[in-house]
Amino acid sequence: MATIINNPGPERVVEVSGSGDSGGWAVAVIVLIAVVVGVVGWSYYHRGAPAPAQQGPSINVTLPAPSSGSDNTNSPPATP
Repeated sequence: MATIINNPGPERVVEVSGSGDSGGWAVAVIVLIAVVVGVVGWSYYHRGAPAPAQQGPSINVTLPAPSSGSDNTNSPPATP
């Protein structure tokens, strides 16, 4: 919508109001959403492999070989 103001003088003033204000906001919101989606997508795509898990110290234990015979150390003690 254009508003024409006719001043009594040699100059004529044309004032345009209301056209494009809402369209500008809509374009700005769409561009902002596109930038956010692009940054999030780029970060997911380029985040790389995860860091390896930390390994704790290794403890080496040597167990004696099982004995052959009737000595069974896992049996409960005899009751008197």
